Amino acid sequence: MLPKSLMLSLVGVILVTFNVLAGTSVLEGVVKDATGRPVKGADVRIEAKNFSKTLKTDANGRYVTDSLPVGTYKVMLVINGQVKASFPEAKTQLGKPTQLNFDLRGKRASANVERVRKPTAYGQDMMGTTVTSPP
Repeated sequence: MLPKSLMLSLVGVILVTFNVLAGTSVLEGVVKDATGRPVKGADVRIEAKNFSKTLKTDANGRYVTDSLPVGTYKVMLVINGQVKASFPEAKTQLGKPTQLNFDLRGKRASANVERVRKPTAYGQDMMGTTVTSPP
């Protein structure tokens, strides 16, 4: 029987090999508010055809996801149900993390209507409409 450390090493090598062969990528970044401070608990929504994933920022305003298929995504910053900023065509690459930072300093709201899917109780979805306009 193989020693436990050798077994764990083999499992690690297999997982790394699988990720490389599967063509996965990393998407990460930091969210800062209008004063330059990190935003904790903001939603970063990643969308592509037949794919959607929402991440929460940590206490340092940081978000990260790995094991994303290499591709092009729409990445949106959602705070209190409102889309504050977005990258409409963020491209990820194999073996190189894609860094997307949201910095809200000096940003103005625009006259856009964005539909944000808001999960509700009992597994149902509702489509909420958020309208933002210039101050």
